[in-house]
Amino acid sequence: MDDLEKAILIMFDEYGAIDNELKKHAHNYLNQIKENNISICRLCIEKLCFSNLVQVQFWCLQTLHEMIKACYLSMKPEEIYMIRSYVFSIVCLEPVDDKNLRRVLEGPAFVKNKLAQVLTALIYFEYPLIWSSVFVDFFPHLSKGNLVIDMFCRVLNVLDDELISMDYPRTAKELSVAARVKDAIRQQCVSQIVRAWYDIVSMYRNNDAELCATVLDSMRRYISWIDIGLIVNDTFIPLLFDLVLAGDLSDSLRGAAVRCLLAVVSKRMEPESKLSLLQNLQISRVFRLVAEDGDTELVSAISALLTGYAVEALDCFKRINSEDAKGVSMELLNEVLPSVFYVMKNFELDATFNVVQFLSGYVATLKSFGPLRDKQLFHVGQILEVILVLTRYDPTYRANLDVIDIIGKEEEDRMVEFRKDLFVLLRTVGRVAPDVTHLFIRNSIASAVHSSSDSNVEEVEGALSLLYAFGESLSDEAMRTGSGLLNALVLTLLSTKFPCHSNRLVALVYLETVTRYVKFIQDNIQYIPIVLTVFLDERGIHHPNINVSRRASYLFMRVVKLLRVKLVPFIETILQSLQDTVAQCTLTNSATKVLSGSEDGSHVFEAIGLLIGMEDVPPEKQSNYLSSLLRPLCQQVETLLINAKLLTYEETNAKISIVQQIIMEINSLSKGFSERLVTTSRPAIGVMFKQTLDVLLEVLVVFPKVEPLRSKVTSFIHRMVDTLGASVFPFLPKALEQMLAETQPREMIGFLMLLNQLICKFSTSVHAIVEEIFPAVADRIFSVIPRDGLPAGSGAVTEEIRELQELQRTLYTFLHVITTHDLSSVFLTPKSKAYLDPVMQLLLYSSCNHKDILVRKACVQIFTRLIKDWCAEPYEEKVPGFRTFMIESFGINCCLYSVLDRSFELRDTNTFVLFGDIVLAQKVMYEKFGNDFLVHFVSKGFSAAHCPPDLAEQYSQKLQGSDIKALKSFYQSLVENLRLQQNGSLVFR
Repeated sequence: MDDLEKAILIMFDEYGAIDNELKKHAHNYLNQIKENNISICRLCIEKLCFSNLVQVQFWCLQTLHEMIKACYLSMKPEEIYMIRSYVFSIVCLEPVDDKNLRRVLEGPAFVKNKLAQVLTALIYFEYPLIWSSVFVDFFPHLSKGNLVIDMFCRVLNVLDDELISMDYPRTAKELSVAARVKDAIRQQCVSQIVRAWYDIVSMYRNNDAELCATVLDSMRRYISWIDIGLIVNDTFIPLLFDLVLAGDLSDSLRGAAVRCLLAVVSKRMEPESKLSLLQNLQISRVFRLVAEDGDTELVSAISALLTGYAVEALDCFKRINSEDAKGVSMELLNEVLPSVFYVMKNFELDATFNVVQFLSGYVATLKSFGPLRDKQLFHVGQILEVILVLTRYDPTYRANLDVIDIIGKEEEDRMVEFRKDLFVLLRTVGRVAPDVTHLFIRNSIASAVHSSSDSNVEEVEGALSLLYAFGESLSDEAMRTGSGLLNALVLTLLSTKFPCHSNRLVALVYLETVTRYVKFIQDNIQYIPIVLTVFLDERGIHHPNINVSRRASYLFMRVVKLLRVKLVPFIETILQSLQDTVAQCTLTNSATKVLSGSEDGSHVFEAIGLLIGMEDVPPEKQSNYLSSLLRPLCQQVETLLINAKLLTYEETNAKISIVQQIIMEINSLSKGFSERLVTTSRPAIGVMFKQTLDVLLEVLVVFPKVEPLRSKVTSFIHRMVDTLGASVFPFLPKALEQMLAETQPREMIGFLMLLNQLICKFSTSVHAIVEEIFPAVADRIFSVIPRDGLPAGSGAVTEEIRELQELQRTLYTFLHVITTHDLSSVFLTPKSKAYLDPVMQLLLYSSCNHKDILVRKACVQIFTRLIKDWCAEPYEEKVPGFRTFMIESFGINCCLYSVLDRSFELRDTNTFVLFGDIVLAQKVMYEKFGNDFLVHFVSKGFSAAHCPPDLAEQYSQKLQGSDIKALKSFYQSLVENLRLQQNGSLVFR
């Protein structure tokens, strides 16, 4: 063994016994031999002929393959001839230098495949112009038996993989070479190749099934582009069917024959020709094999053949215009569909076949038939069965799905995605045949309930999922009236008790389905007790699985919202059923255990609030209901607050969680009460909420620095503003003072949103409050937000910057709300005047430069409103310096320079709206400032922009006119002209 062979063995070591450094050294040594040895091809041929080591044989063939692909055009003719003659001799079992290289063809598959790659690389460059006889030269050697036949097939397969097949991306050069090779084969020898396939299979079918399967696999690859008449004839098709139907042959050989028939069926051709081909195949001969052979590789192949045949028959129906031909294609489809439905329901189909796409296509054809015939209705039923089977979960995952562990979560997510297209198909079927669909779903539910099989859970869940998905396609009218069989279907849903209701998936889909169909109850109130029982017993809120009970609480709240007034007679029953659930939420000891920080408990309170907050409830009862709920909650908060200073750190955190939960529950409860009821018709209710607010505001005093608690209290104040209306005013000074006292600048967003709500709701009525609070707000915000804005580049945006940007956006909204609600005088109080300049500078900078066009629009609108407020009479100066600031800074920078910047994209809708606001601002400035504005704008601004005098004069005329649309149109053309004139040479600002 020489050094080359040693290096090859080291590099191909599979057992990990050789040091990586030695492997690397061997790899480098072999690369040096490739690069430095000018006779590397001869060396490889010699080693191939003499070495018995398969690793050496493989390396030599791999090197030859690399050399041909990379250096063929620069190789000497004699070197190419040597490679060609030696390689072809080995492939054909011809002696080489008096040596029989049979051992190479008897070697492992990876060596033979690499040998086929070398020959294919030569075909790439040489066939048919240089080596025109490569395939013809093969034929005489096929008689030598299975070794040569096997190599012939490998060469054809590699040629298909590396050059011909369109399953892989190809370069333009490869496509050109592939066309050249295919054309030459078609003209020269394709009939001989086909004849060889036929003869080999006929000869070896009984004694070498594996070889025959290999031959048929090669043939399958070529059927798509050779003359179909060479295969579809009275010789070859009978042979293929004979192989398929011969029960004494191996499944691999029969399967290979089936795949050839599928290639025939799938070959692209005109629909008329395809229809004739499908007719002549008499595919019904293989139908029985699907049911007979069980779930085997052969059945998988036959399934693919039948589904492929059905796809082609359907395609013929769509593409052919002749009514007779359409009838024939539908007959063929009707013939094969029962078997197709059978395999869809019982076997896993090839991934390349899209079940939903095919069935959707078939259902679409049914729409053109008018009333469906019995056979078509039967097929619709079969399609529904297929959908039901495919939507069922695998029982293997039942335990994982019930406890929803990682495996269960992955499986649930996968099925949710997988079901989407199936449910679209279901709804399509439902539109084509609604009665059949209703009846099928109803029977599926009944069947699943009475099934005693191990997959009962999956059957029930699948049937309910169909009913849920089907409901999405029903109109509100159809849902309410229960048209057709829907009435019976909903009653079946409500009245059925499922033995597997303890299962999480079954319970969830049942509740979701009842919620979806609850509109039916609106017009059928006699079923309300049944619906309530569903949600209030162990199937819903009292389900042992916490995930189900939480979801049930939310869905129950939705049902209450929909049926609200109709539930008044049942309020006592509902409250009694929820007594233990409410108690769990209000008892200190169990709150943390049951709710564990979840907000789902609040859905129960929201549902109760919606029920008891109606004016249809008698006043006395309403007060009693609300008092019985609020009193224990408030008492619990008061108790916690009294003892707060005596608690350890861990105890404090636990109590904070409880207080948070209680605030959310009270907040949710209040959503059912309108402002009119609380403040006008039943003020006693309002008193209760005021008392509650007083208690909860104390939370801010005891826990001033706990941000989550502050957030929850703020949310409740928002709610009380809507619920109590102006009667909330006495509570605001204390609330706002306490909130502001401990709020960090970056936590001001929620506070500003509360102020915005107050101003929008009460306008000037909150003037005193806003006037008092504004200086402190401005001080906090300007301590963290620079006047010249925040970094906008993606590289500079950290989480901290994002928070500040959000705060800044909220500040713009706050300033806009103040000015548009007649509160601009707030800026002018002695305490606020110190912040007037920072506010003006920030608004000016943002109106010119902010990346968000909507922010710039708000800033311009603020300035326009301030001009109207502070300069009500021409030449009036309520705010010293404001007039000059607007003329010299805002007028020039925002109204001219910012719009001349090419980043100001007038074709953008939002930008064009901003442009309109800027033009309006100019009009208002002229109305209030007169010629002082106009002269400065023209003399300073237009002159810097090199505006022609005639255009400046036209602008003056338009500004002084009364047509704002004409002014906007002219100013747009003026801006565009000035941009063209500048050609980017001037940069303003």
